[in-house]
Amino acid sequence: MRGRLAPYAFLAPALGAILVFFVVPVAASLWLSFTDFDIYAVANIRNLRFIGLQNYERLLTDPMFWRALRNTAYFALVGGPLSILVSLAAALLVDARAARLKPLFRTALFLPVTTTLVAVAVIWRYFYHPRYGLLNGLLARLGFDAIDWLGDPAWAMPAIIVMAVWKNFGFNMIVFLAGLQAIPERIYEAAVLDGAGAWRQLRDITLPMLAPTFLFVGVVTAIGYLQLFTEPYVMTQGGPAGATRSVVLFMYEQGFRWWNMGYAAAIAVLLFLVILVATLLQLGLSRRGLRATGLRPGFDEGDSSGAEPTTGATPP
Repeated sequence: MRGRLAPYAFLAPALGAILVFFVVPVAASLWLSFTDFDIYAVANIRNLRFIGLQNYERLLTDPMFWRALRNTAYFALVGGPLSILVSLAAALLVDARAARLKPLFRTALFLPVTTTLVAVAVIWRYFYHPRYGLLNGLLARLGFDAIDWLGDPAWAMPAIIVMAVWKNFGFNMIVFLAGLQAIPERIYEAAVLDGAGAWRQLRDITLPMLAPTFLFVGVVTAIGYLQLFTEPYVMTQGGPAGATRSVVLFMYEQGFRWWNMGYAAAIAVLLFLVILVATLLQLGLSRRGLRATGLRPGFDEGDSSGAEPTTGATPP
Protein backbone atom coordinates (compact mmCIF):
# COMPACT_ATOMS: atom_id res chain seq x y z
CA MET A 1 0.00 0.00 0.00
CA ARG A 2 2.84 2.35 0.82
CA GLY A 3 4.39 1.70 -2.57
CA ARG A 4 1.09 2.39 -4.33
CA LEU A 5 0.58 5.68 -2.50
CA ALA A 6 4.15 6.93 -3.02
CA PRO A 7 3.59 8.28 -6.58
CA TYR A 8 0.52 10.22 -5.44
CA ALA A 9 2.45 11.66 -2.53
CA PHE A 10 5.14 12.95 -4.89
CA LEU A 11 2.51 14.38 -7.24
CA ALA A 12 0.44 15.99 -4.48
CA PRO A 13 2.37 19.32 -4.27
CA ALA A 14 2.20 19.87 -8.04
CA LEU A 15 -1.44 18.80 -8.24
CA GLY A 16 -2.27 21.07 -5.29
CA ALA A 17 -0.64 24.06 -7.01
CA ILE A 18 -2.53 23.31 -10.24
CA LEU A 19 -5.78 23.05 -8.29
CA VAL A 20 -5.28 26.33 -6.39
CA PHE A 21 -3.78 28.47 -9.16
CA PHE A 22 -5.51 27.04 -12.25
CA VAL A 23 -8.61 24.92 -11.64
CA VAL A 24 -10.15 27.18 -8.99
CA PRO A 25 -9.61 30.46 -10.94
CA VAL A 26 -10.95 28.91 -14.15
CA ALA A 27 -14.03 27.61 -12.33
CA ALA A 28 -14.50 31.01 -10.66
CA SER A 29 -14.25 32.80 -14.03
CA LEU A 30 -16.81 30.44 -15.56
CA TRP A 31 -19.18 31.05 -12.65
CA LEU A 32 -18.69 34.84 -12.81
CA SER A 33 -19.57 34.82 -16.50
CA PHE A 34 -23.14 33.90 -15.51
CA THR A 35 -23.46 36.79 -13.05
CA ASP A 36 -23.62 40.59 -13.15
CA PHE A 37 -20.54 40.98 -10.95
CA ASP A 38 -19.62 44.69 -11.08
CA ILE A 39 -18.44 47.52 -8.83
CA TYR A 40 -21.61 47.30 -6.76
CA ALA A 41 -21.03 43.61 -6.09
CA VAL A 42 -17.48 44.41 -4.99
CA ALA A 43 -18.87 46.85 -2.43
CA ASN A 44 -21.51 44.38 -1.27
CA ILE A 45 -21.59 40.77 -2.40
CA ARG A 46 -25.36 40.69 -1.79
CA ASN A 47 -25.75 42.84 -4.91
CA LEU A 48 -24.46 39.94 -7.02
CA ARG A 49 -27.13 38.37 -9.21
CA PHE A 50 -27.19 35.25 -11.36
CA ILE A 51 -28.26 36.33 -14.87
CA GLY A 52 -27.68 33.17 -16.90
CA LEU A 53 -26.55 33.72 -20.49
CA GLN A 54 -27.21 37.46 -20.63
CA ASN A 55 -23.49 38.30 -20.72
CA TYR A 56 -22.98 36.00 -23.69
CA GLU A 57 -26.03 37.39 -25.49
CA ARG A 58 -24.69 40.90 -24.97
CA LEU A 59 -21.26 39.81 -26.12
CA LEU A 60 -22.49 38.35 -29.40
CA THR A 61 -24.25 41.62 -30.26
CA ASP A 62 -21.46 43.95 -29.12
CA PRO A 63 -19.77 45.60 -32.15
CA MET A 64 -16.72 46.50 -30.06
CA PHE A 65 -16.14 42.83 -29.26
CA TRP A 66 -16.40 41.81 -32.90
CA ARG A 67 -13.99 44.58 -33.87
CA ALA A 68 -11.55 43.36 -31.21
CA LEU A 69 -11.96 39.77 -32.44
CA ARG A 70 -11.21 40.83 -36.03
CA ASN A 71 -8.12 42.72 -34.87
CA THR A 72 -6.92 39.68 -32.92
CA ALA A 73 -7.55 37.35 -35.87
CA TYR A 74 -5.65 39.74 -38.18
CA PHE A 75 -2.72 39.82 -35.78
CA ALA A 76 -2.66 36.03 -35.37
CA LEU A 77 -3.21 35.10 -39.04
CA VAL A 78 -0.55 37.53 -40.32
CA GLY A 79 1.91 37.70 -37.45
CA GLY A 80 1.86 33.99 -36.57
CA PRO A 81 2.91 32.58 -39.97
CA LEU A 82 5.35 35.46 -40.46
CA SER A 83 6.97 34.69 -37.10
CA ILE A 84 7.28 31.01 -38.00
CA LEU A 85 8.85 31.78 -41.39
CA VAL A 86 11.36 34.19 -39.85
CA SER A 87 12.17 31.64 -37.14
CA LEU A 88 12.75 28.88 -39.69
CA ALA A 89 14.93 31.12 -41.86
CA ALA A 90 17.01 32.16 -38.84
CA ALA A 91 17.38 28.54 -37.74
CA LEU A 92 18.55 27.49 -41.20
CA LEU A 93 21.07 30.34 -41.31
CA VAL A 94 22.41 29.62 -37.84
CA ASP A 95 22.60 25.89 -38.52
CA ALA A 96 24.64 26.55 -41.68
CA ARG A 97 27.26 28.64 -39.87
CA ALA A 98 30.58 27.30 -38.67
CA ALA A 99 30.32 25.30 -35.47
CA ARG A 100 32.35 27.83 -33.48
CA LEU A 101 30.01 30.69 -34.46
CA LYS A 102 26.72 28.89 -33.77
CA PRO A 103 26.56 29.83 -30.06
CA LEU A 104 27.22 33.49 -30.90
CA PHE A 105 24.47 33.73 -33.54
CA ARG A 106 22.08 31.67 -31.44
CA THR A 107 22.54 33.92 -28.42
CA ALA A 108 22.31 37.17 -30.39
CA LEU A 109 19.06 36.17 -32.10
CA PHE A 110 17.56 34.83 -28.88
CA LEU A 111 18.24 37.99 -26.85
CA PRO A 112 14.96 39.76 -27.76
CA VAL A 113 13.02 36.88 -26.17
CA THR A 114 14.73 37.46 -22.83
CA THR A 115 14.00 41.20 -22.86
CA THR A 116 10.96 42.49 -20.99
CA LEU A 117 8.09 43.01 -23.42
CA VAL A 118 7.07 46.32 -21.85
CA ALA A 119 10.58 47.71 -22.30
CA VAL A 120 10.68 46.50 -25.90
CA ALA A 121 7.29 48.06 -26.63
CA VAL A 122 8.38 51.41 -25.18
CA ILE A 123 11.57 51.43 -27.26
CA TRP A 124 9.71 50.50 -30.44
CA ARG A 125 7.17 53.21 -29.71
CA TYR A 126 9.96 55.76 -30.01
CA PHE A 127 11.31 53.90 -33.04
CA TYR A 128 7.91 54.49 -34.71
CA HIS A 129 7.68 58.15 -33.66
CA PRO A 130 6.21 60.13 -36.62
CA ARG A 131 8.75 62.97 -36.33
CA TYR A 132 11.82 61.74 -34.46
CA GLY A 133 11.61 58.00 -35.08
CA LEU A 134 14.47 56.13 -36.71
CA LEU A 135 12.20 54.47 -39.27
CA ASN A 136 10.78 57.75 -40.59
CA GLY A 137 14.32 59.16 -40.62
CA LEU A 138 15.35 56.35 -42.96
CA LEU A 139 12.29 56.96 -45.13
CA ALA A 140 13.15 60.67 -45.34
CA ARG A 141 16.67 59.84 -46.55
CA LEU A 142 15.11 57.70 -49.28
CA GLY A 143 12.80 60.51 -50.32
CA PHE A 144 9.55 59.16 -48.86
CA ASP A 145 7.06 61.02 -46.70
CA ALA A 146 6.86 60.28 -42.99
CA ILE A 147 4.23 57.81 -41.78
CA ASP A 148 2.36 58.02 -38.51
CA TRP A 149 2.92 54.34 -37.80
CA LEU A 150 0.97 54.12 -34.55
CA GLY A 151 -1.50 56.93 -35.28
CA ASP A 152 -2.80 55.71 -38.64
CA PRO A 153 -5.43 52.91 -38.46
CA ALA A 154 -4.04 51.39 -41.64
CA TRP A 155 -0.48 51.11 -40.29
CA ALA A 156 -0.89 50.60 -36.54
CA MET A 157 -1.52 46.85 -36.56
CA PRO A 158 1.20 46.05 -39.15
CA ALA A 159 3.64 48.07 -37.03
CA ILE A 160 2.73 46.04 -33.95
CA ILE A 161 3.04 42.79 -35.93
CA VAL A 162 6.59 43.67 -37.02
CA MET A 163 7.59 44.42 -33.43
CA ALA A 164 5.98 41.20 -32.14
CA VAL A 165 7.73 39.07 -34.77
CA TRP A 166 11.10 40.60 -33.88
CA LYS A 167 10.44 40.06 -30.18
CA ASN A 168 9.25 36.44 -30.36
CA PHE A 169 10.96 34.67 -33.27
CA GLY A 170 14.02 33.69 -31.20
CA PHE A 171 12.16 31.08 -29.15
CA ASN A 172 10.82 29.29 -32.22
CA MET A 173 14.27 29.55 -33.80
CA ILE A 174 15.75 27.50 -30.94
CA VAL A 175 13.00 24.89 -31.36
CA PHE A 176 13.65 24.67 -35.10
CA LEU A 177 17.38 24.36 -34.43
CA ALA A 178 16.71 21.38 -32.18
CA GLY A 179 14.60 19.82 -34.93
CA LEU A 180 17.28 20.44 -37.56
CA GLN A 181 19.99 18.90 -35.41
CA ALA A 182 17.82 15.80 -34.87
CA ILE A 183 17.80 15.03 -38.61
CA PRO A 184 20.47 12.38 -39.35
CA GLU A 185 23.33 13.82 -41.37
CA ARG A 186 23.64 10.74 -43.55
CA ILE A 187 20.29 11.52 -45.20
CA TYR A 188 21.82 14.70 -46.61
CA GLU A 189 24.98 12.83 -47.60
CA ALA A 190 22.91 10.32 -49.57
CA ALA A 191 20.97 13.15 -51.20
CA VAL A 192 24.20 14.87 -52.28
CA LEU A 193 25.45 11.62 -53.81
CA ASP A 194 22.19 11.40 -55.76
CA GLY A 195 22.74 14.91 -57.11
CA ALA A 196 20.19 16.80 -55.00
CA GLY A 197 20.86 20.50 -54.60
CA ALA A 198 20.17 22.70 -51.60
CA TRP A 199 16.57 23.45 -52.64
CA ARG A 200 15.70 19.75 -53.16
CA GLN A 201 17.23 18.89 -49.80
CA LEU A 202 15.17 21.61 -48.12
CA ARG A 203 11.94 20.60 -49.87
CA ASP A 204 12.22 16.80 -49.73
CA ILE A 205 14.18 16.22 -46.52
CA THR A 206 14.31 19.18 -44.15
CA LEU A 207 10.69 20.37 -44.27
CA PRO A 208 9.08 16.89 -44.10
CA MET A 209 11.32 15.87 -41.20
CA LEU A 210 10.41 19.08 -39.37
CA ALA A 211 6.67 18.35 -39.54
CA PRO A 212 6.33 17.53 -35.79
CA THR A 213 8.33 20.67 -34.97
CA PHE A 214 6.04 22.76 -37.17
CA LEU A 215 3.05 21.37 -35.28
CA PHE A 216 4.46 22.34 -31.88
CA VAL A 217 5.63 25.76 -33.04
CA GLY A 218 2.33 26.45 -34.80
CA VAL A 219 0.19 25.58 -31.78
CA VAL A 220 2.33 27.54 -29.32
CA THR A 221 2.54 30.55 -31.63
CA ALA A 222 -1.22 30.59 -32.26
CA ILE A 223 -2.00 30.43 -28.54
CA GLY A 224 0.41 33.27 -27.80
CA TYR A 225 -0.71 35.53 -30.64
CA LEU A 226 -4.41 35.09 -29.84
CA GLN A 227 -3.65 36.46 -26.36
CA LEU A 228 -2.37 39.78 -27.71
CA PHE A 229 -2.37 42.40 -24.93
CA THR A 230 0.88 44.06 -23.91
CA GLU A 231 1.86 45.44 -27.31
CA PRO A 232 -1.33 47.46 -27.96
CA TYR A 233 -1.71 48.33 -24.27
CA VAL A 234 1.72 49.98 -24.13
CA MET A 235 2.05 51.29 -27.68
CA THR A 236 -1.44 52.40 -28.75
CA GLN A 237 -3.88 51.81 -25.85
CA GLY A 238 -6.10 50.07 -28.40
CA GLY A 239 -6.16 52.98 -30.85
CA PRO A 240 -6.26 54.64 -33.21
CA ALA A 241 -10.04 54.37 -33.51
CA GLY A 242 -9.94 50.88 -32.02
CA ALA A 243 -7.70 49.54 -34.81
CA THR A 244 -5.41 47.68 -32.38
CA ARG A 245 -7.84 46.79 -29.58
CA SER A 246 -7.49 43.04 -29.03
CA VAL A 247 -9.88 40.68 -27.27
CA VAL A 248 -7.68 40.51 -24.17
CA LEU A 249 -7.32 44.31 -24.07
CA PHE A 250 -11.10 44.65 -24.46
CA MET A 251 -11.55 42.15 -21.61
CA TYR A 252 -9.10 44.13 -19.45
CA GLU A 253 -10.95 47.39 -20.12
CA GLN A 254 -14.30 45.87 -19.24
CA GLY A 255 -13.03 44.16 -16.11
CA PHE A 256 -10.55 46.61 -14.58
CA ARG A 257 -11.52 49.97 -16.09
CA TRP A 258 -15.30 49.71 -16.00
CA TRP A 259 -15.55 46.93 -13.38
CA ASN A 260 -17.91 44.79 -15.46
CA MET A 261 -16.29 41.64 -14.11
CA GLY A 262 -19.10 39.29 -15.15
CA TYR A 263 -18.96 40.58 -18.72
CA ALA A 264 -15.16 40.35 -18.75
CA ALA A 265 -15.37 36.74 -17.52
CA ALA A 266 -17.69 35.93 -20.42
CA ILE A 267 -15.11 37.41 -22.82
CA ALA A 268 -12.42 35.23 -21.24
CA VAL A 269 -14.53 32.09 -21.65
CA LEU A 270 -15.28 32.89 -25.28
CA LEU A 271 -11.60 33.57 -25.99
CA PHE A 272 -10.75 30.21 -24.43
CA LEU A 273 -13.18 28.53 -26.84
CA VAL A 274 -11.63 30.37 -29.81
CA ILE A 275 -8.13 29.24 -28.80
CA LEU A 276 -9.37 25.68 -28.24
CA VAL A 277 -10.96 25.53 -31.69
CA ALA A 278 -7.82 27.00 -33.32
CA THR A 279 -5.61 24.44 -31.56
CA LEU A 280 -7.83 21.49 -32.48
CA LEU A 281 -7.97 22.71 -36.07
CA GLN A 282 -4.18 22.84 -36.29
CA LEU A 283 -3.86 19.38 -34.76
CA GLY A 284 -6.41 17.95 -37.18
CA LEU A 285 -4.81 19.51 -40.25
CA SER A 286 -1.34 18.39 -39.16
CA ARG A 287 -2.44 14.80 -38.57
CA ARG A 288 -4.20 14.74 -41.93
CA GLY A 289 -1.04 16.02 -43.59
CA LEU A 290 1.08 13.38 -41.88
CA ARG A 291 -1.28 10.60 -42.98
CA ALA A 292 -1.35 11.93 -46.54
CA THR A 293 2.44 11.94 -46.85
CA GLY A 294 3.08 8.80 -44.79
CA LEU A 295 5.66 10.73 -42.78
CA ARG A 296 7.42 8.75 -40.09
CA PRO A 297 10.24 10.90 -38.70
CA GLY A 298 13.30 9.16 -37.39
CA PHE A 299 14.24 5.46 -37.47
CA ASP A 300 11.86 2.55 -37.43
CA GLU A 301 11.52 1.05 -33.98
CA GLY A 302 13.83 -1.84 -33.42
CA ASP A 303 15.92 -1.02 -36.49
CA SER A 304 19.53 -1.58 -35.54
CA SER A 305 20.78 -2.80 -38.90
CA GLY A 306 21.95 0.59 -40.06
CA ALA A 307 19.19 0.98 -42.65
CA GLU A 308 18.28 4.40 -43.88
CA PRO A 309 15.69 6.21 -41.74
CA THR A 310 12.14 6.51 -42.99
CA THR A 311 11.39 10.10 -44.00
CA GLY A 312 8.21 9.70 -46.00
CA ALA A 313 9.63 12.05 -48.64
CA THR A 314 10.27 11.25 -52.28
CA PRO A 315 13.98 10.46 -52.77
CA PRO A 316 15.79 13.30 -54.56
